[in-house]
Amino acid sequence: MTTENTKPLSFPDMRENLRKCLAAFSETYPAAGASTNDLRDADYNLVRSGAVNEQQLTLYYSQYYDIPAPDENDLHQPDPYPNAPQDFLNANLCVPYEWDEESINFLVADPYSLEHITYLVLKSWHLKVSFQFVRRTFLERMLARLQNIGEEEEEFKESDDEASLRSMAGEAKIVRLVNDIFTRALEDGASDIHVEPGEDTVSVRCRIDGVLREIISCPLNQFPAIASRIKLIGGLNIAESRLPQDGRTNVKLGHDELDMRISTLPILTGESIVLRLLNQEALTFDLKTLGMSETHLKEFQKLISIPYGIILVVGPTGSGKTTTLYSVINQLNDSKKKIITIEDPVEYKTAGLCQVQVNAKIGVTFAAGLRSIVRQDPDIILVGEIRDRETADIAINAALTGHLVLSTLHTNDAVGAVTRLLDMGVEPFLVSSALYGVLSQRLVRKICTNCGGSGYIGLPPGQKGDATNRCKRCGGTGYKGRSGVFELLTVTDDFRSAVNREADSSVLEQIAVKNGMRTLRQDAEEKVRLGITTMEEANRSVADM
Repeated sequence: MTTENTKPLSFPDMRENLRKCLAAFSETYPAAGASTNDLRDADYNLVRSGAVNEQQLTLYYSQYYDIPAPDENDLHQPDPYPNAPQDFLNANLCVPYEWDEESINFLVADPYSLEHITYLVLKSWHLKVSFQFVRRTFLERMLARLQNIGEEEEEFKESDDEASLRSMAGEAKIVRLVNDIFTRALEDGASDIHVEPGEDTVSVRCRIDGVLREIISCPLNQFPAIASRIKLIGGLNIAESRLPQDGRTNVKLGHDELDMRISTLPILTGESIVLRLLNQEALTFDLKTLGMSETHLKEFQKLISIPYGIILVVGPTGSGKTTTLYSVINQLNDSKKKIITIEDPVEYKTAGLCQVQVNAKIGVTFAAGLRSIVRQDPDIILVGEIRDRETADIAINAALTGHLVLSTLHTNDAVGAVTRLLDMGVEPFLVSSALYGVLSQRLVRKICTNCGGSGYIGLPPGQKGDATNRCKRCGGTGYKGRSGVFELLTVTDDFRSAVNREADSSVLEQIAVKNGMRTLRQDAEEKVRLGITTMEEANRSVADM
């Protein structure tokens, strides 16, 4: 069970919270007569209210009752215990985990059935009983899998009954399961959640530091309810599964607020659902935190201080271009400047900016929007991406008439941005006149500072341990967090001359390097030398260079 970035309340605080929570139920459920389910619901109301999270509640139980709470990553799906009916497990919210001829160990989510379970097991099975605490959502997933093992799994049939889908999506266990997925993604710092139905199970994977990692596997028959719940949250049509859909919503998880972009895509086994996560509370836009060297930072700061011209940030999808641009905007944003952005979509809502959302269906394209933006007397214009010649021409004209234009391109390196503009049909003399700089970037995973990159506490890099000493901060991967790798091209007079005569890209790169440009490969190797990342990760990041 991951506990990083969790600030536990003291136990007295927890009991006080529980007391207040139970008091809210006192009129309907007097303390002396409260049922087990009433107490469970009262405790879980703390989680829903954001006073505590499930991990904290589980740890409090463990601490107070002196019952272990193991790391859930170390637990396996147990086989069904032959003497335990499913109704007994569901009613008491427990799962037999290990047993022999003399004893049995149960996974439980709360303390309210411990005495009852102990009494029944001693009386009926004549076994000694022990317990381990796990989170309620984790236990419910185990119970669902056990039920599938014990029953012949029904073939999944898609329902067009919207009322039925809404009913499934509103079930308490499905609401908790989806919230648990969101919470785990938030705690792990995930950028995306992928929900993918397979032949037998539903896989839920999170992209953490750029790499997908499975966090949950659910029975396939839960997929319609999970999909419907996510669609309801995103304002999508829950009865439509044959066409792709897109939506956006805000979700409150405790004290954190997640901005989600939701995309669905019909596939052979159902629908692939991807959620892009933006934690508005955790966002920081600061050029000093991106991983630039002092030399790069100083040169880039000088570039963005020029009040006109085009500055491009280039790289593949997911390389942090938008974050870099917003870090620039955050530095330049003050009451003395008019800043307008046009994006597809607007990812970060920022005070002090006029932000325009592209909507091709009604004619608001990058080119059309940019043409109107120029008439709004802006000082700085951010164009989400230059995709075609029309947009490029308007952006260049804006730069030549005294505006600072910031934008992105999908190219492999800095010099490639020049080639890309020329390939669009932009005249070489316009490119050389308007373009002042290009920042190319990639992201590399940073070595975990807690385990030194080994993935295990107390072991050197390269030496594998086991679950007992696996690093909780990085989940045993050896990496935590990411840093940028950069290549900064500053357009000089000799570079402009080469662009005007349409010199080959290799010639342009030679001139850029001669004038002091450090390549992506060189910057990545420098970060390896400084102990920020590994050579393996550097090679993965700049493999195409």
